[in-house]
Amino acid sequence: MKKKFIILMLMISLLFPWGKTGHRVTGEVAETYLTDKTKLEIQKILSDPSLAVASTWADEMRSNPDFRIYDTWHYANISINEEYSETVPSTKGDIVQAIKLCKSKLKNSDTTMEEKAFYLRYLVHFIGDIHQPMHVGRAEDRGGNSIKLKWFGNSTNLHRVWDSEMINTYLMSYTELATHLDNNFNSEDIKTLSENEWVYESHQIVKKIYAETQDGDYLGYDYIFENFDIVKSQLFVAGVRLANTLNDIFDEY
Repeated sequence: MKKKFIILMLMISLLFPWGKTGHRVTGEVAETYLTDKTKLEIQKILSDPSLAVASTWADEMRSNPDFRIYDTWHYANISINEEYSETVPSTKGDIVQAIKLCKSKLKNSDTTMEEKAFYLRYLVHFIGDIHQPMHVGRAEDRGGNSIKLKWFGNSTNLHRVWDSEMINTYLMSYTELATHLDNNFNSEDIKTLSENEWVYESHQIVKKIYAETQDGDYLGYDYIFENFDIVKSQLFVAGVRLANTLNDIFDEY
């Protein structure tokens, strides 16, 4: 039984975009910029109103076969030579479609409280996902999952490096990292923009990542030095945009 539990936890860990820490950082940053009205509405919907807690729910549910139908909502496959606006959207849904759907459901007065909890948790998660560049990567390498690398000598892949390896190497809790970001970035510099513009921004970053990283590379401190500021910026931007999105939804209630 213990062996089966360990294997299950390892399988679940491979599914976490941004990693738990990254998603919780985004949720924690967002809390700072919520209006009182929005906080009140979130408290009505979620039994635990913490956005940091809500942020990882969508990935935790991916171990449940009943939630497999939502797997494609976590990403959008875009080739290097095209932009999202030039692609044919997946009939199963993708991250841009999913964010728009979640926003629509939360704004709809006919949506039940149970449904609102479902779509709110997903929205919190997906706004984090869309700012992780590898979630708008190429289909042929599964957003970098098939690009095998060595991280300080240990086997990993490109997607996981951007999900969690750099963040985990930084050795900060999600609250420490969120505070660090608040102290070093200015929310007033961030434009809210639309989902299509978010995916465009992330895709410009992913082009750089692919150009500078090759299958079999050995990565370490040099890679962190060159790229971790991008990770930190994306986490902070995602948190501020999450707050702005939720304020836009709930301040109208």
